[in-house]
Order: sequence, then structure tokens, then C-alpha cells
Amino acid sequence: LVILQLVLIVALVLEPFGGGWPRNTLVLVIAAVVIVAGLAIATWGIVGLGPALTASPIPKDEAKLVTLGIYGVVRNPIYTGLMITGSGLVVFGASWWHLATWVALIALLAIKARWEERMLGNAHPDFAAYAQRVGRFVPGVGRWHQHVATGEQG
Repeated sequence: LVILQLVLIVALVLEPFGGGWPRNTLVLVIAAVVIVAGLAIATWGIVGLGPALTASPIPKDEAKLVTLGIYGVVRNPIYTGLMITGSGLVVFGASWWHLATWVALIALLAIKARWEERMLGNAHPDFAAYAQRVGRFVPGVGRWHQHVATGEQG
């Protein structure tokens, strides 16, 4: 999954420019601001993990659950930052291929996040309560509900 994620990000950068929408100076400036903002959020997430950071989606043994800083706002800030960066690359690239690649990246990150969160829930008993308070990618959106946290159906 990590390799596919990297392939999609590289594709967003390398795909040829299109003519799907105008690319005037204002559009390019907005795209650049969005790209920088996304990279800043992803970097904040990377730095915030500290020793818990791993390239693999599998949590490190003995790593503490990080719930402070940006992780108190969203559970997956690195993925949020990549999604935001990707949206800026779509605007900059102005092609339907960019848009399709970005949608594939979002789908992949959503699948990967759910998988990681299951593993974090198994590794950290307090993860369920954290996931009930904090949104997945956007503040307040994608919080676990009681039935998800307890494993009940419904």
C-alpha cells in the first residue's frame, strides 16, 4: 500500500498538464498555497509522531498512542496533508488524469487509514475513546460511534 501511495503521489507530480480548466496566474498561486499548506500539515503530522513514526502502516511495538498537537484535531494528519497537497496538484495540473489519480489516492488513504486504525485499536486500549472524540481526516468528521468502538453491529 505504501508503494502504491508513492506511485500515485509521483503520478500527480509527473502527469502532463491538461486543458481541463484555465491555468491563469491566480489559479496557479492558489494551487501553490494549497500545496504548501498540505505539505505543512503532513510535516506537522510526521514531526508530531516522534518516535512512533514508521514508514509501515503497522504500529511500532511499545510506541505510545499520539493524541496531542495536530493529532488532537485529526487522527490522520499526514494523510490529510497528502490529500490537500494532491488537490493543489490537481488544480495546477488541470487535467482529468490528475483528478482521477487524486481520487484514487484518497480511496487508497481511506482504506489504509481504516486498516491502520484497526491495528492501533488492537495495540492501544484507549484508541477507541480517542477515535470517538477526533475525526479521521477532517476535524469532527469520521469519528467512531459507540457501536464501532465496541465492535457491535448496527
